Amino acid sequence: MNPPVAIRRLSTAAADFEAAFAELQHWSEATDQAIEERVATILADVAARGDAAVLEYTRRFDALDAPSVAALEIGPQALQAALDGLPAVQRAALESAAARVRRYHERQREACGRSWQYRDEDGTLLGQKVTPLDRVGIYVPGGKAAYPSSVLMNAIPAQVAGVGEIVMVVPTPRGERNALVLAAAAVAGVHRAFTIGGAQAVGALAHGTATVPAVDKITGPGNAYVASAKRRVFGRVGIDMIAGPSEILVLADGSTPADWVAMDLFSQAEHDELAQSILLCPDAAYLDAVAAAIDRLLPMLPRRDVIRASLEGRGALVHTRSMEEACAISNRIAPEHLEVSSAEPQRWEPLLRHAGAIFLGAYTSESLGDYCAGPNHVLPTSGTARFSSPLGVYDFQKRSSLIEVSAAGAATLGPIAAELAYGEGLQAHARAAELRLPAVPPARVSPTGAA
Repeated sequence: MNPPVAIRRLSTAAADFEAAFAELQHWSEATDQAIEERVATILADVAARGDAAVLEYTRRFDALDAPSVAALEIGPQALQAALDGLPAVQRAALESAAARVRRYHERQREACGRSWQYRDEDGTLLGQKVTPLDRVGIYVPGGKAAYPSSVLMNAIPAQVAGVGEIVMVVPTPRGERNALVLAAAAVAGVHRAFTIGGAQAVGALAHGTATVPAVDKITGPGNAYVASAKRRVFGRVGIDMIAGPSEILVLADGSTPADWVAMDLFSQAEHDELAQSILLCPDAAYLDAVAAAIDRLLPMLPRRDVIRASLEGRGALVHTRSMEEACAISNRIAPEHLEVSSAEPQRWEPLLRHAGAIFLGAYTSESLGDYCAGPNHVLPTSGTARFSSPLGVYDFQKRSSLIEVSAAGAATLGPIAAELAYGEGLQAHARAAELRLPAVPPARVSPTGAA
């Protein structure tokens, strides 16, 4: 007989709710110092020795022996062969998911990724030029499991953005390649792929080696070593985010079958023991029903031990005074995944400000967003949805300001710029503006006393 899951039961009406809520939210992202030191060593080694270091760490950590890093590259023919070799049903599912992800990100590009410009009355042109990154690296986890969905979610928006070259790295312990991951790379438009992983892969992408090209940005999730490496190379290259454990928050009004919500809580808890699953509901009887469903359904799942540890360590069933209060608490949490499991999801959506992705209605399970709905599943975690956004086309583009000043515009803007530049003591700035005026005034002494 399996013991019941000891998941927290909280009530916003309780006197100690705020303290319990603070404890629930607490998660230390402090990485073990030993990992930080090891990652620093690996990155420095890859920067210094390039391919030789990558080969050494790949042998050590992935038990994959190769004569050269070039031998670890997966050519386009192999990617296409993996796609062609998939069972028909699996291939159809992969291509359908990719099509939906691509269609969503094409809409996103139309909305936010365009250049624009206009001219002032004096003929001055002002605007914005949007251009894609030249080369990006996508990291696809490949240790404990295979993640073709991560290939789609990272590579497709990069492709839609117009990135010149997409380089994928994926660990293949003992050389075991996953056909669905390789097929996803073919579908998503990956240009080059290497069977390397860990901090050494991040280092190779950031610094470049004789074989692995240096990229402009690295995206994609990974373990603590990968996260630490991404943090350390930021500044040399761009990164998407430092992701914490997976999260789901369900706002329920009691109208959704309890089994559905219990399984939705499981869907994030099964990622790892530090994942967080929280249910907010104003109906105490419904919370009881979900708790019973958790105990009944958990023994049927192969990852039940991981789910139990997650729910007991960081999960909670929270009784709120109202759905309005549940929405307010949700905004304080700013979850990665937010399900509004309600008969009237559109009523509550305007109250929700902070979430990586919002799933509206009982039929919108978070897992659909993970795989095939269309929006990106790379989402901000650990409350960073307060100021961060999902991965998208905009992460693979950058903006350049356009300024073309006419002679008339220089006559108007020059005195303004010069006055402010003199005020800052930057005389060369001021004179550069004044020399373009129809009548050049004499140089002034700046307030700092410089001539």
